[in-house]
Amino acid sequence: MKKRENYIYRNFKLALKELKELKNFFYFSLAIFSLFTIIGLIFPTFFQEQIIELIKSLILQTQNLRPIELISFIMANNLKVAFFGMLLGIVFGIIPTLALVVNGYVLGFVLHRSILDQGIFIIWRLLPHGIFEIPAILISTSLGIKLGINLRNFKVNFKSALRIFIFIVVPLLVIAGIIEGLFIALLS
Repeated sequence: MKKRENYIYRNFKLALKELKELKNFFYFSLAIFSLFTIIGLIFPTFFQEQIIELIKSLILQTQNLRPIELISFIMANNLKVAFFGMLLGIVFGIIPTLALVVNGYVLGFVLHRSILDQGIFIIWRLLPHGIFEIPAILISTSLGIKLGINLRNFKVNFKSALRIFIFIVVPLLVIAGIIEGLFIALLS
């Protein structure tokens, strides 16, 4: 058991170190995501029907789920999005960047609609949903962008990306799924 603990601890520390090297990619991801969140908040008219259909679809998929099922659904969905955001970065970082644009805009759109329906203080109810989830998604898209830009060192970068994903992104998304699932269940 001691050897396994050392393995997990050693890889977690290494992932934290490698995460620091991702700083510029993270700032880029944060800037794109924030910009399109603001655009979605100020100009929520683009793709309105598609976003509403997406939200309706998510509601239908989750409406009768028990809290543990809801938590599992959220975790699985977030892990899938984060993993593919990282992995599909090998296409020159284009797909993770597009994912940031779309997700940022959708968040801004939802914030706009929520504020119109329930007032500005709804943001405090929505905030717990993103505290762990948004950084995890930003980290995974940053990893994808780095993979796509640095194809020469793909093997080394992919190993590092996988380590960061497993030891940092996955735990963040597990925490996010639990918080979001419980939060939704309590408010229902």
